[in-house]
Amino acid sequence: MFKRAAVLVVGCGALLSGCGADLGQEHQEIISNLVEAGFQPGDIQVVDESVYVGGDAQVSVDASREMLQSGGDSAEQYRTTNVINKSLVRKICINPTSTFSSYSRLSQGLDLAIQNYNALGLCFTMVRGPSTGCNANITAATAAGTVYNAGYPSGGLPYGTITIGTGWNTAPLDTVEHIITHELGHTLGMRHSDYYSQVISCGTGGSEGTAGVGAILIPGTPSTSYVNGSIFNACLPANPTGEFTSTDITALTYLYRC
Repeated sequence: MFKRAAVLVVGCGALLSGCGADLGQEHQEIISNLVEAGFQPGDIQVVDESVYVGGDAQVSVDASREMLQSGGDSAEQYRTTNVINKSLVRKICINPTSTFSSYSRLSQGLDLAIQNYNALGLCFTMVRGPSTGCNANITAATAAGTVYNAGYPSGGLPYGTITIGTGWNTAPLDTVEHIITHELGHTLGMRHSDYYSQVISCGTGGSEGTAGVGAILIPGTPSTSYVNGSIFNACLPANPTGEFTSTDITALTYLYRC
């Protein structure tokens, strides 16, 4: 990883006119900090006397140092103003409709998404319902096509429904796992990690704004985002794994570990 980063700085003379030693040293520090913070070297570029990640996000030396000071994670994480009440919600039942359960890939993806959250050791567990002793319930419903959506918490409880399009039943299982894990995150209060610029993961689009629900940076996660940096990016990556990234885990455990 560091070898690739070093190549980018060595190439300074070819990329920049009049690139001095001080500027080269600054670029070296920025790149080293970015790599240490978890960015992939292939996502780092030196262009026109500046260092960029994700193609269009310029990073100063101060910003790169801040990423390390804030915990060494590589992608931002935001939450809504409302989150679930940890003292109230200890068991969340995810209840698929009969139609949802009839689609084998959606059903499998739901089970894997539940496992993703339970593996984190949070204050609550998720179970596939119906079940007894539930402090909160989320219905897993279907719609036509390839839509997927959910909502944000209110009153200390997760949003009550996720909707997954039946068109995803023919997608790879990792893709379905990714989508359902992503939507369950919204019900817990997770915003898109690139809400401020959807172009980062979608290739187009602007800011979602606060959307009336807030966009609060979660401590321990710095303020930059890039493709594949989070399962909560606005758009699907080319080859999703369905698994949380390190910054997803940092964010969720900060919010919901007892």
